[in-house]
Formats: sequence, C-alpha cells, structure tokens
Amino acid sequence: MTAGASIPQRAMVLAAGLGKRMRPITDTIPKPLVSVAGKPLIDWSLDALEEAGVPLAVVNVHYLAEQMEAHLKRRAAPRIAISDERAELLDSAGGIVKALPHLGSEPFFILNADTFWIDGATSNLRRLAASFDESRMDILLMVASPEQATGHTGRGDFVMDGEGRLARFRDVAGAPFIYAGAAIVHPRIFAGATGGPESLNRYFDRAIAEGRLYGMQMDGQWLTVGTPDAIGEAEAVLAAKV
Repeated sequence: MTAGASIPQRAMVLAAGLGKRMRPITDTIPKPLVSVAGKPLIDWSLDALEEAGVPLAVVNVHYLAEQMEAHLKRRAAPRIAISDERAELLDSAGGIVKALPHLGSEPFFILNADTFWIDGATSNLRRLAASFDESRMDILLMVASPEQATGHTGRGDFVMDGEGRLARFRDVAGAPFIYAGAAIVHPRIFAGATGGPESLNRYFDRAIAEGRLYGMQMDGQWLTVGTPDAIGEAEAVLAAKV
C-alpha cells in the first residue's frame, strides 16, 4: 500500500473495554451501546467505515458481550467479525494481535468505539487512506487540535513536525495534538507479539523511535464520550451542526 492507495479492506473496532467512567449507565449495557443523539456509539464508527467503503470490521467483545453480539448481528454493512475476549481482556494492542487472523497482511484501520467525529468537506477515513505511505510509515494517526475536540480533558498527546511525524507532547515543545481514535497501521508492527495484554502506546513509542509514526490532522469536529456528562456535550455539538 502506498500513498494515495485505495481504502483498506479491513478495520479493527476496539470495543471490549469495561466503560467504568460511564457508570451507572454501563452497569447494564456495554459502553459501545451507549446512545448519543439516538445512535449507539459503536454505530457512529461503523457508519463511518461503511461510508468509506470498508467491507469488513472486526469488533472485539468482553463486557456484556452477548448484548454486543446481538446488536452487531443487525448490521448489513460493514460485515462484522467478532473477536471474543470473554476469557481475558487484552487491552488495545493485545486485542488487535488476537484478531490478526481476521485482519490479514495488508494495512488496516483501527477505530475506538467510544469516540467519533463530524467530517468536514471530505471523509476523514478516506483522507487517512490517501495519506498513508507504508514506505515511510508504520502507523498513521488521525489527530485533532484541542479546538476541534469536545469532551476531551487532557492537554494533548503529540506534537507534529512539518512532514507529519509525531513525537510525544511531553517530550517535545510545540502545539499539542490529540489522538482522535482512528488510525491506519501496517500489521508488520505486531511481528513477534506474544498475544498477551498490552497497550498500543508501546507500538506508538517504538514507531516514534524509528521515525515512522505520523499524523494527519482531521477535518471537522472530534467528540469523545467518556462520562455520562459528555453525552450532553456531544449531543449539543451535533444539534448545532444540523
């Protein structure tokens, strides 16, 4: 896959978390099924994949997995493959490693199930695919400036240079960017992974050290829904965009 190449044919949607900060709502439903503006959180992600033309999404499940499976069976597109983590919650990278047999050997999307965005003039997933160059990049993150974010409480995650390379915000001076919950990765980064629980941050840091972690600033508005209060904030932004 090279710069400007076609849309990745597969995506991983990370949906297995416990959603503890969303309690008491998540006492009875998994966080990806929490509704924002009448739509479950995970469907915002899956609708974006469908619009971009991605035919297969792998969704990992753990907490209240039966509810997740019942909901996902109702979708016609993208086609859903379940990666079952009922036995052990594997964190972000561990969940992807378990799902690699579904994801194949070509670059694929990663989406978080608890964040979504309002596109600008062009689909951000299509822009991400057009920007990914596997000869220079192992990972390309969609990033947002703080002004584009709703529901985010941190300072920032990364600093981006003029060529799009990312460094940790804590390590380098510069304007902060937030990881906006969507990325393209090449599966070669997981070669040698043990399959146990581990975070994607380990892989981000390795790619930074090798000069192969890049960012693309999104177009539009990014919304993260981590607590019950954030639901109303996100719905107010969505209502203002209608």
